[in-house]
Amino acid sequence: MNENLFASFAAPSMMGLPIVVLIVMFPSVLFPTPSRLINNRLISIQQWLIQLTSKQMLAIHNQKGQTWALMLMSLILFISSTNLLGLLPHSFTPTTQLSMNLGMAIPLWAGTVITGFRYKTKASLAHFLPQGTPLPLIPMLVVIETISLLIQPMALAVRLTANITAGHLLIHLIGGATLALINISATTAFITFIILILLTILEFAVALIQAYVFTLLVSLYLHDNT
Repeated sequence: MNENLFASFAAPSMMGLPIVVLIVMFPSVLFPTPSRLINNRLISIQQWLIQLTSKQMLAIHNQKGQTWALMLMSLILFISSTNLLGLLPHSFTPTTQLSMNLGMAIPLWAGTVITGFRYKTKASLAHFLPQGTPLPLIPMLVVIETISLLIQPMALAVRLTANITAGHLLIHLIGGATLALINISATTAFITFIILILLTILEFAVALIQAYVFTLLVSLYLHDNT
């Protein structure tokens, strides 16, 4: 079991060719564009959830910030759908890869920072030096604020990667323990199986919460720069 502990996090391939791109594009199939005058229940629920989330997330933004609405909604739908699909057996979760999460976090963070320097130059520069700072502490505070700004995309990516990876590892370990205990003690195996079910339910919640937290933090960075 220990040898295959991280096998589920390896990039999948078919006939020697990587299929990560197909897996990343697959969630778009789950959200079809409605082409009927009256939608079915599934599309109606999807549209209601998207509208509810967008209203809550964009309530704090001004007109310039609300132009990012499509980007933020696409981001939360993509992350939540990939997280949920990764809970299926023998599937692959792209959000367990730090490189992919950095690929999402860095451009979005850079876009918010560039927007801030373009439209709110003085306010953006003022963040590097809080008002009333003693003169001897100015160089140190500028360095600290610069470092805190630069680690924001890393914090976004590491938070998402760590939470999703930890949940998958726990499910893998508890599932393996349940199979090993079947022939030893049926009662203990049953208790472990109940724990596995509860953990799986928790992971469904974590998958959605982490998608919301990632998008919400990007939204807050955008709000600080618009």
